[in-house]
Amino acid sequence: MSKPITNFDVNSLDALQALIWQYEMGADEAIADEPLDRFRASESLSRQGTMPQTAPGGRGIYGMKGANAARAAGGASGAAGMGAGAAGAMPPAAIGGFVLSDAPQEARVSAQKAASDAATLDELRAAVLAFEGCALKKSASNTVFGSGNPAAEILLVGEAPDADEDRKGVPFAGAAGKLLDAMLRSIGQSRETVYLTNILPWRPPGNRQPTADELMVCEPFVRRLIELVGPRIVVCLGGSAAKILMEQDKGITRLRGTWHEMSFSDSLQSDVTAMFHPSYLLKTPEQKKIAWQDLRSIIKKMRG
Repeated sequence: MSKPITNFDVNSLDALQALIWQYEMGADEAIADEPLDRFRASESLSRQGTMPQTAPGGRGIYGMKGANAARAAGGASGAAGMGAGAAGAMPPAAIGGFVLSDAPQEARVSAQKAASDAATLDELRAAVLAFEGCALKKSASNTVFGSGNPAAEILLVGEAPDADEDRKGVPFAGAAGKLLDAMLRSIGQSRETVYLTNILPWRPPGNRQPTADELMVCEPFVRRLIELVGPRIVVCLGGSAAKILMEQDKGITRLRGTWHEMSFSDSLQSDVTAMFHPSYLLKTPEQKKIAWQDLRSIIKKMRG
């Protein structure tokens, strides 16, 4: 892949350059017959008061994409009005030609049930792979679950996957991952001794910030993962992970370096702290001094 395209006039790009630019902006997969505004999709889902019908496989009412799904949805609505109206059938939510999954509250209930039923990390991974309640899965290339020592004393939770993580299907890939590797080595740790995951298993299109609904829906999976690993220390890398797991409505600059004892189950209480995400440190290297202070704090907590 060529170097990133910056400081350009979009009208001056040739076909290949335009394709590369679209890829770097997150448009890396054709998934529907019509463009889909996922920002509007997320907002629409949060306003819905009904849950779309789902097929046994869970992908919309018919598990179809694009215009075919929209036409099928229209046909289903007509059929419901003629013969299934008494059962209270409602047409599915189709936005931009794409039949979306559950409304957020219903999706969270589904995620909680799937997460609680998982007795091992492998079962939880299978539950996440099978989950269809988050629209982000439709545009992601891979599900980014987790990796590392399943009995680790330190568990690190990052933000939503970026483009490198989405392509490889593993957390903390690319340049940010290399920086994290160096940070771990500085405290005598590695990817083999800790466990790595993200607050979301799917990349938001264009690396946008995840919505509150997306975080709410997927939260049960990461909490169950923490419970199954059973770490002494949980490190939140970035604001989204910190707000969710530390249950604090504060920014990362106010949460980093602080410690909170959090309960993840009746039998698991972990010390939770926050740090700047490695990708942020790559953009603002002057903050690495503060990150080193936070790493020393983790060492002290481990030894205490």
